[in-house]
Amino acid sequence: MDLERLHTTIEGARDAMTVARVYGDPIERDGVLVIPAASVRGGGGGGGGEGVDGDQNGSGQGFGVGMDARPVGAFVVRGNDVRWEPAIDRNRQIAIAGAVAVVGLLTLRTLLRRRRR
Repeated sequence: MDLERLHTTIEGARDAMTVARVYGDPIERDGVLVIPAASVRGGGGGGGGEGVDGDQNGSGQGFGVGMDARPVGAFVVRGNDVRWEPAIDRNRQIAIAGAVAVVGLLTLRTLLRRRRR
């Protein structure tokens, strides 16, 4: 495995996973300060192995790093008053509502079939 490439990748991941990724730049308008916040997750891994018959030329070595970030809300500062405003993820709400509707319809179908018997 190319150790210099691995070191560069790890350094890049470390630099990317800072508090600046969780809390965005503050925005001030009309005396109100808004500090956006996000949920940031990351991970990495690597490995290696020998090729056919212990041949190092066909070795499978590699590594990778991944990150995921999504907004979760913002701190709103107005004078001495600080409050948390959660972000609303409409896609997530729609997916949950759809899943609840499907479960409800399947339950209703089962109850109606039992009632007919």
